Amino acid sequence: MPGLTTGLNGHKSAEALSPFDSMDFIERHKVSTTQESATSASASSAATAVSTPRSLRWRVVDIAVASVVGVVSAFIFWAAVFVYDFLGGPLEGALPGLSGLLNGLWLFAGPLALIIVRKPGAAIYAEIVASVLEALMGNQWGIETLYIGFIQGLFAELAFLFFAYKVWNVAVATLSGTLAGLGCWGYSFFTHLQAINWNGSYGLANLVTTLISGALLSGIAMWYLARGLGRTGALDQFASGREVHKA
Repeated sequence: MPGLTTGLNGHKSAEALSPFDSMDFIERHKVSTTQESATSASASSAATAVSTPRSLRWRVVDIAVASVVGVVSAFIFWAAVFVYDFLGGPLEGALPGLSGLLNGLWLFAGPLALIIVRKPGAAIYAEIVASVLEALMGNQWGIETLYIGFIQGLFAELAFLFFAYKVWNVAVATLSGTLAGLGCWGYSFFTHLQAINWNGSYGLANLVTTLISGALLSGIAMWYLARGLGRTGALDQFASGREVHKA
């Protein structure tokens, strides 16, 4: 066509383009620019996602919810004494140590708080809150309640610590409840002057039943309780609640 000039790369120069060619050139330039911007934004977002790990720092809402778990647990712990008084005797009569099946009623505060809040120390914090309040309400263990509460919280914490607080599923929750049971049993075994008597009230039978109780009542049951709470929307400020809606 007359009036068109060709550059070194074989393309028409912008100065010699007809009005229709100019409009086409501009549109192609806009599309190219938009695609480059979108690609750049995607790459930037991906880089940000990779470089910004989930924070393990406590928030105010974490403290509030872990405290609520501790307070509610304290009342359940206190009421569980009456259940133990009613069922513990017959169970021990059937087999020394069988009453360990009831120990899960005192083990769940730590695993539940940790499953919901997902912050290091949540299990210990909730257990301490529950233990202090339970002791203040009055029980047969007194100051000893704080010691055993701390140990149960610490052992419950170990399961998630082993996975660097990155794995949150029913298997790890079950392990957390089981370890809380191990801490409960260990404290009783080594502090009640039983020496090493595996056939006594805190012996082998009590160890097995306490581990089972911890796994079922404080591990599996607490995992599904937290999932149920998540479905109501009550835990939407936590990853544990938001992931329920994605499932």
